[in-house]
Amino acid sequence: MSAPRTVLLTGAAGTLGTLLRSGLPRYGHELRLFDVRPVEGEPDAITADLSDRAALRDAVRGVDAVLHLAGISLEAPFESVVRANIEGTYNVYEAAREEGVSRVVFASSNHAVGFTPAPRGTDPLIPADTPHRPDTFYGLSKAFGEDLAQLYWDKHGLETVSVRIGACRPEPADVRMLSVWLSPADCLRLFHAALTAEDVGHTVVHGSSANTRAWWDLSSARALGYEPRDDSEPYAKKLVAEQGEPDPDNPAHTHLGGTFLTDPPIWPY
Repeated sequence: MSAPRTVLLTGAAGTLGTLLRSGLPRYGHELRLFDVRPVEGEPDAITADLSDRAALRDAVRGVDAVLHLAGISLEAPFESVVRANIEGTYNVYEAAREEGVSRVVFASSNHAVGFTPAPRGTDPLIPADTPHRPDTFYGLSKAFGEDLAQLYWDKHGLETVSVRIGACRPEPADVRMLSVWLSPADCLRLFHAALTAEDVGHTVVHGSSANTRAWWDLSSARALGYEPRDDSEPYAKKLVAEQGEPDPDNPAHTHLGGTFLTDPPIWPY
């Protein structure tokens, strides 16, 4: 697949959306922006809800790919998650199918498999085909999104790369994040690869940097052409000194989902 000329970026006003809309143009992508909130400094951005199917169809018309970030990104009541993340993602796929868009890149999450135990010692890294074990309604919605992507590939030939994002931020904030950290620069490299790789069908990839303490196998991401360059290890000494090593009796330390298993952060609805 040649580099898309135009990419619809949903959730463009969010933290990750802001990173991608500022960085992806350097990789040759022209972005069309969509969010339920106005996008600061972007008067041409489309302001609409994912429930507005007419607006979504207008938004995807003529684009080469959709990068779908929009929705609730923390835990919330089931009804809210269904509307924003399950029905909203379905609406995105239907609009893409109706307009003949060939590629979606779906922002999935480690919380689709949050109850998966983290590897210890010489355990193998967790593969991208590990079964869904969501840790919250939010994680459940991401598992649904991955399954929806598989359906649209099998039934309609609409390709998707589902990116199970770890913790994308300038630096890891706790010891767990040393294993799932995705640097902003590596995030741009990964999403560019997901937009441009050939013949992806439906591919699930882990979204992290090349961390010394990695929990995830990045093979499927590397197969797209992703070459991570960053490592969380320079932050390890300070974080371990402040917080200690992971507690083997604390599920938040021993499973992929972290605190989403025990005390999930709540969406400010």
